[in-house]
Amino acid sequence: MIDLKNIGAVYLTGIGGIGMSALAKYFLEQGQTVAGYDRTETDLTVSLASMGCAITYSDDPATIPDIFRDISCRSRVLAIYTPAIPGNSNILAFFRDNGHKLYKRSEILGEISSHTDTLAVAGTHGKTTVSTMIAHILTQSHIGCSAFLGGISKNYGSNYLSGRSRYTVMEADEFDRSFHRLSPLMAVVTSVDADHLDIYGSHEEMIVAYQEFCRKIRPGGRLLIHNDIRNKINVPDSVAGAFYGPGAGSDYLAAEIRYFGDYYVFNLETPEGRLDDIHFSFPGRINIENITAASAIALMCGVTGDELRTAISGFKGVRRRFDIRVNKPGITYIDDYAHHPEEIKACIKSVREYFGGRKITGIFQPHLYSRTRDHAEGFASILDLLDEIILLPIYPAREEPIPGVSSEMIFSRMKSENKTMLKLEDLPDALDVEKLDVLVTIGAGSIDKLVIPIENKLKNLSGA
Repeated sequence: MIDLKNIGAVYLTGIGGIGMSALAKYFLEQGQTVAGYDRTETDLTVSLASMGCAITYSDDPATIPDIFRDISCRSRVLAIYTPAIPGNSNILAFFRDNGHKLYKRSEILGEISSHTDTLAVAGTHGKTTVSTMIAHILTQSHIGCSAFLGGISKNYGSNYLSGRSRYTVMEADEFDRSFHRLSPLMAVVTSVDADHLDIYGSHEEMIVAYQEFCRKIRPGGRLLIHNDIRNKINVPDSVAGAFYGPGAGSDYLAAEIRYFGDYYVFNLETPEGRLDDIHFSFPGRINIENITAASAIALMCGVTGDELRTAISGFKGVRRRFDIRVNKPGITYIDDYAHHPEEIKACIKSVREYFGGRKITGIFQPHLYSRTRDHAEGFASILDLLDEIILLPIYPAREEPIPGVSSEMIFSRMKSENKTMLKLEDLPDALDVEKLDVLVTIGAGSIDKLVIPIENKLKNLSGA
């Protein structure tokens, strides 16, 4: 157990990460002194600094505020780190050498989870979207919630929501088996496609880890599983199970889906009855499945049908999740965080569906050497679905290079005649905007640095 009640100061190494910054906001709200280190300044770190965080971008212990350097205060200091920061970090070494116990972000979330009614969303893709949808619906209802999100909600402009409800929404991250630290009251499993095989060794072992996560649900809790994986995930005897999504046997199902150009209307079938004519303007049928999952959890928490319908109609989405940045006659630009082949496939399918027969150009930055090695063939076949593709070098994140692994593994397997390899720094100057129709940037790494420059260039073109 980690005693969070007697903490007076919190230091986060890797504070600029989407998950770590949400924790920083949580501790600021609790009245603690919060400081941290990250390698580069971002919008998140600038925002945290404006809220009172002391942030350094130098891996130098001399930059650590005095309260953390005072050994007599050690018992009231919480030091948290993320694997994204190398283990040889000088700041991490300072805390280790001075007797501080270092905690992973997942350990802290696990502690918070044990003291609240946690609604946890797991899955190799869809976690951020579904958790943000759940948080939005609950926030707009009489129920309310707090939430630690893996993306910036466009409704609230934040990755952390604070509420006085007994419910807390969290993403259940399978990386490094982090989700095994949670103790949820309810959980969703959206998908179990092969990923993080550098951690698990095989797809089968990854699914075993998901089964272990499901056993972490409290007795008497609930587990919601996508209908496509009902034969892969077992419902523990101690919890009530339900299924969502298309197909026979689903308990929660979007039916009679109608598309009206910039929004959908559908009926939601539930075990308690049907909710007719729900309006939903977030693009892509995959997101109708996501909102179905979120609706199921919200209804289980006591949200009314009228509250659900109103909240869904007002959902604005998540930054970097099918994030439409420019949409003017003759030019559309979408940014998406997709980094697994199945996620990219869903993204491209949604673009095709939403924008008809228009020409689609994609810019993709592979994320991790290990994922590129494991899925090169899958990436190649799915990127071939685009009309034109620009492929960037691999973003390594926490990994060291793997000999023989590069973007060329994907590029050489692609059959497209309209493929190009470029360096990130060559963009957006290399884009021939006059020939673009629909552009989508895809990836979980530093490709996000292109978003504003591309957006500005296209807005200038369109006269926005």
